[in-house]
Amino acid sequence: MSEKKEKRKGKVLPTLKFMFGIMLREKPYFIVIYIIMGITSAAAGIAGVIFPKFIIDELVAMGGGDVQTHITAAILWAAAFMGVLVLSGIIAAAGNYVQDILREWFNEYIDRKLAERAMEMDFQHTEDPDALDKLNKAQEGMSWYSGGIMGITDSVYYIFTNVITAVSSAGIIIFTCPWLLPVQAVSLVLITVFQAKINKIERLSFVELSKYNRIFGYVFWHLSDFRFGKDIRLYDSADMMNRKAKHYSEKMLTVWKKESHDERGFQWIMDLTNSLRDGISYFYIGYMALTGAITIGDLSMCIGAAGTLYFSLSGIIDGIQGIYNKCSYAHRYIEFMDYPAAMSKGTRKVTGSSHVIEFRNVSFRYPRSEKWVLRNINITIKQGEHLSVVGMNGAGKTTFIKLLCRLYDVTEGEILIDGVNIKEYSDEEYRRLFAVVFQDFSLFAFSLRENIAFSDDTKNDPAVNETIAKSGLADDVGKLPDGLDTMIFKSFDENGTELSGGQRQKAAIARALYKDAPVVILDEPTAALDPIAEYDIYRQFDTLVGGKTAVYISHRLSSCKFCDRIAVFSDSTIKEYGTHDELSEIPGGIYAEMFAAQAQYYVN
Repeated sequence: MSEKKEKRKGKVLPTLKFMFGIMLREKPYFIVIYIIMGITSAAAGIAGVIFPKFIIDELVAMGGGDVQTHITAAILWAAAFMGVLVLSGIIAAAGNYVQDILREWFNEYIDRKLAERAMEMDFQHTEDPDALDKLNKAQEGMSWYSGGIMGITDSVYYIFTNVITAVSSAGIIIFTCPWLLPVQAVSLVLITVFQAKINKIERLSFVELSKYNRIFGYVFWHLSDFRFGKDIRLYDSADMMNRKAKHYSEKMLTVWKKESHDERGFQWIMDLTNSLRDGISYFYIGYMALTGAITIGDLSMCIGAAGTLYFSLSGIIDGIQGIYNKCSYAHRYIEFMDYPAAMSKGTRKVTGSSHVIEFRNVSFRYPRSEKWVLRNINITIKQGEHLSVVGMNGAGKTTFIKLLCRLYDVTEGEILIDGVNIKEYSDEEYRRLFAVVFQDFSLFAFSLRENIAFSDDTKNDPAVNETIAKSGLADDVGKLPDGLDTMIFKSFDENGTELSGGQRQKAAIARALYKDAPVVILDEPTAALDPIAEYDIYRQFDTLVGGKTAVYISHRLSSCKFCDRIAVFSDSTIKEYGTHDELSEIPGGIYAEMFAAQAQYYVN
């Protein structure tokens, strides 16, 4: 067996083990329901083959015997047949009802676990196209293509039912019309070969479609997302968006057309094979009936058994191929859930309340890039020190913060907290040190209170109101219809509130303050505030962060006067470092020129 086939084969058993492991752990009783449904469904199928034979034979025999006796017997056979069908129907209806409920439950379970994994995995994967592509394949593989846990379980159930039916119908054929077996077997082998080729075409199309689906979905959802309504309208970008959506839609259509074209020839051959099988089968059975080798009832039973055997054997093959295909798709989910960590995780706890941060010869470039974003960064931030980080766009300021928060690991050098490499600390322990407001922060469609506290149990927590007051949001909250419990956005509440840019930024600052972490990081925290609100933030800066260590990034250099030290980033490194007074007096210095350039707008 080739390495490629071995690799594909290796996806089936782990996927089945994973899926049934979840089912046995979460809803074990459903296995019993499936077994009962399978047995009764197979019984109904075989009854449809056997019972008509006895009914027909009794009716045919009426011409040469006691009519009343044969009619009574025919009625009893028909009643028994109806009883089996009714019982099977009742069990199937009850089972399908439970199936529908559990299908939704398992789909939600899978989606929730996928979301949890996406939120827990290393941050750098969220900016990695390969990881995003695998996430998209995991979502589509478990929903559209495999049907999830229930989709794979249905295929196993389908095989189980057809095995019972095939064994029963084969037994009937062996004792009545044995030459039907090789006819059915040969045609089944041919159909299986051609179906396998079709399945391969579909799998290859799935891989090619996944990259287009993600891009098309991005454009499509942006077109219908009201949050982007202003930009789309004011910049008249709807046509461009539509063209992009159409472009990737056509890309997907091209893949589907090729898939259909490649499958067409195999479908024709399969149809021809089925026609030949039916023709040969009917000729053989008819010949046996005409020669008196079988009764008219046997003729009916053989025809039914032949069809039942073929379709049950075909069902087994289809089920096996279906499991193979579904497991190939669903395995994408397992691959994503097992996506390797980008960073090694330590176990060490952070101790003490006073912390010293040190960057020692730190250099960094993003994965898949040869460009150095930071080079030879050396800086020490003492406990309680307020550091302002300034520089032109693209100088590496936000990357500096990402490394400090260990959203990425350094490429060279090391970052130390209290003399210990941050890789030795556990993620949970380490990130408790930081409260961060990034310039691209997000608010969620929850209440304002939940956006600040990230908890749904802070109704009586005075700390929420305190941080609201410190961030300057108290007056705005007082004007909201439900105060802190007002829903943000209208995604789930038609009375939800759309906060202004300044209000959103104040809410983000309040969130950072509420966390009460020893290190506060503010990346452009006042960019959306008016000058008065900005001044209030600066004036209260010491009150806001207190004795905490603070790292402050801003393009407005007036903020630097409130900080103890200033680090000026340029050309991927720290070019200047010192106090405001020291740096502003450096002739031709980067900071001095930047500060003078901004100051003239206020002076003039």
